[in-house]
Amino acid sequence: MSEAKTWNVLFLCTGNSARSILGEALLNHHGRGRFHAHSAGSHPAGAVNPLTLRVLEDAGLPTDGLRSKSWEEFTVAGAPQIDFVFTVCGKAAAEACPVWPGKPVSAHWGIADPAAAGGDHETRLRAFRTALHQMDNRIRLFLDLPLERFAREKLRAEFDRIGGWDGT
Repeated sequence: MSEAKTWNVLFLCTGNSARSILGEALLNHHGRGRFHAHSAGSHPAGAVNPLTLRVLEDAGLPTDGLRSKSWEEFTVAGAPQIDFVFTVCGKAAAEACPVWPGKPVSAHWGIADPAAAGGDHETRLRAFRTALHQMDNRIRLFLDLPLERFAREKLRAEFDRIGGWDGT
């Protein structure tokens, strides 16, 4: 009997300080053993947003090892071979989303940038909690997919469906 495949997933965003970090933390938590999630940014902020860490800790999720990093780390020799790439940057025309080279199945799971939320601390914290909830819902749908049984085109269609899901 062969060992089950561990899938490598990369969540991409511009700054890699909030949304992509949430994806990495959630998938590593919920997909233990089956997935190894990573995150990166096209123009990394250099640090994880403190409110990202706060909402993850409030949800009981580990934050050890989370860091803001460039997507270029995943293009060098010795980097993990990525199976799936999800861009999580918002749909605003002014926001740049990196294009991932290679052959992983990819999709866009746009989530509003909580780091761009204005207002008082509670309003900003609510934006981070909303982003966490949206990402958690999408990851749970992703985890239910029979990845081994779907052809590449079917996977892409399912990933797009999940990316368009608004939680209602």
